[in-house]
Amino acid sequence: MFYITKNWYDILKGEFDKDYFKTLQKFLKEEYNGQTIYPEAKNVFAALNLTRFNDVKVVIIGQDPYINPRQAHGLCFSVESTEPPPSLKNIYKELMDDCGCSLPKGGNLTNWAKQGVLLLNSVLTVRAGMSFSHKGKGWEEFTHKIIELLSKREDPIIFLVWGSGARKILEDIDISRHKVLFAAHPSPLSAQNGFFGCRHFSKANQILKEWNKPEIDWQIE
Repeated sequence: MFYITKNWYDILKGEFDKDYFKTLQKFLKEEYNGQTIYPEAKNVFAALNLTRFNDVKVVIIGQDPYINPRQAHGLCFSVESTEPPPSLKNIYKELMDDCGCSLPKGGNLTNWAKQGVLLLNSVLTVRAGMSFSHKGKGWEEFTHKIIELLSKREDPIIFLVWGSGARKILEDIDISRHKVLFAAHPSPLSAQNGFFGCRHFSKANQILKEWNKPEIDWQIE
């Protein structure tokens, strides 16, 4: 039903045979057949397909996909071809203050993914117009497994954890090996409470520099 690269399939293949994932697949087949679901089925695993397991340098965790047309395309906070939503606009404001990035018109973050930023939602699908409609259906177990496997990786990773929802993944991260940076969620409801001024983008690049890894070009065209 969905496309996933061999790189991630080989790493996650044990999950696809588990009862929870088979139940999730059955649910999603019914949803896609009878409802408008975002993102398109071909893009459900886009975050994984654009960033190979061994290439992951930074992880950003979102909640569930955007619920409006022409927005969700499989990368958290990213929109395919529409004006940036409020949370993404706040991310851009922080990028301007932190790194001097210019304000882009679009909201497609694919270039980050190609540089090793895994843009992973904790829930990978949603019914149109209904936030959290696929919450508790099995995706959380699947994405927690992804974080667990990344945490076991010898090569260190930076985790940018924004908001209380993303904090739930902390138990899966080996903080003795990896770097975890916390901030409020960039939503207009919480950005003033610690997202603005967090300087996560420059801090991440400083850490990558210390690890002798290429820094991320955060500028979005």
